[in-house]
Amino acid sequence: MNLEYFIARRLIRGKDHKINISAPIIKIAIVAIAIGLVMMLIAIATGLGLKYKIREKVAAFNGHIQIYNYDNNASEVSVVPVSKTQDFYPEFKGIDGIAHVQAVASKGGIIRTAETFEGIIAKGVGPDYNWEVFEEFIVSGSVPDYSKKLNTEVLLSRLMANRLQLQTGDSFFAFFLKDDDASQTPNQRKFEIVGLYDSGFEEFDGSYVFVDIRHIQRMNKWEENQIGNFEVFLNDFDDIEEKTNEIYGQTVSILDTQNIKTKYYKIFEWIGLFDFNIALIIGIMIIVGGINMITALLVLILERTPMIGVLKALGSSNWSIRKIFLINAAYLIGIGLLWGNIIGLGLISLQDKFRFLKFPNPEEYYIDYIPVYISPLTVLLLNVGVLFLCLLMLLIPSRSIARISPVKAIRFE
Repeated sequence: MNLEYFIARRLIRGKDHKINISAPIIKIAIVAIAIGLVMMLIAIATGLGLKYKIREKVAAFNGHIQIYNYDNNASEVSVVPVSKTQDFYPEFKGIDGIAHVQAVASKGGIIRTAETFEGIIAKGVGPDYNWEVFEEFIVSGSVPDYSKKLNTEVLLSRLMANRLQLQTGDSFFAFFLKDDDASQTPNQRKFEIVGLYDSGFEEFDGSYVFVDIRHIQRMNKWEENQIGNFEVFLNDFDDIEEKTNEIYGQTVSILDTQNIKTKYYKIFEWIGLFDFNIALIIGIMIIVGGINMITALLVLILERTPMIGVLKALGSSNWSIRKIFLINAAYLIGIGLLWGNIIGLGLISLQDKFRFLKFPNPEEYYIDYIPVYISPLTVLLLNVGVLFLCLLMLLIPSRSIARISPVKAIRFE
């Protein structure tokens, strides 16, 4: 093995041959590997980044899993109340992997100003609401404080504020129909805007107004411990199906569960296509890089035919000679991977920090910039996978060494 390594080093450095015609081809192969890895890293980082960011936004408005009364039929508006007196509230101790449980209620209404009006869904939240998931959405003012007495503070979307020509600090009137008798005079509430948010999700921004849950309870004539439904946040989104079933099994028979993958299946079917696109790009780049390495290896074998003849004449086996060229190929692939990592991870870091690449049509992707995410484990597995598959592809062309005759090879120039 030491002899093979020594010969491989001399082969790499080109010290045992006067003419090194393979150098340009080798450089092209290295560049192909580097560019291919850059493309793969960017594809993975942007695909995962966009998928995770969309998932986070949907979960911010709904939680990962909702627990509600069967009679509500998963409606956006709370109809039949659920008691807050549950074994899983405020902490779901019976199941691991649950980060937070919060109580909410929703009611349909209309905001009316002197010039226009907008239909809304007033989402009532309390002091247990997880505002941390909304921090990056806040564009003006702050989140409401519902930890003390009942107040009129609300969080409105920038989209709706623009439509209604309102801003932070303004007040408005909202009207809500009475569920028991729609013919009666609707409930009227005056609210004050303390903050504006912009999630990029027009489906949510154009509907949700966050209010004190006690307003919903009073308008619906509910008790203090009655709410619309519970929202559950998980530590790991990948466990959502398993945890949905576990939660359903540990709640009383009058309660049902639903996760956001089911509720917004069209969105999650769409982002599920990202995985296929990523796999397709990785496959194409590996094939392109492998073909370039095969070409470089065949040229290198042709150029080193006299050396192969000498080694065979000295008693070296075909496999030992093949290993020399495979070691050389692994070294060249390693150089390409090194530069690919430097360039690819550098571009990803710059995009993550400065967000200079924007979507031309952000309304279609629910975000204005291109998000990126990639884990160190993913980078490691990608590099190992590319190296392994490229070397696997080189096993076939390296078999051409067995067909080289020592006598003809030594005379070959």
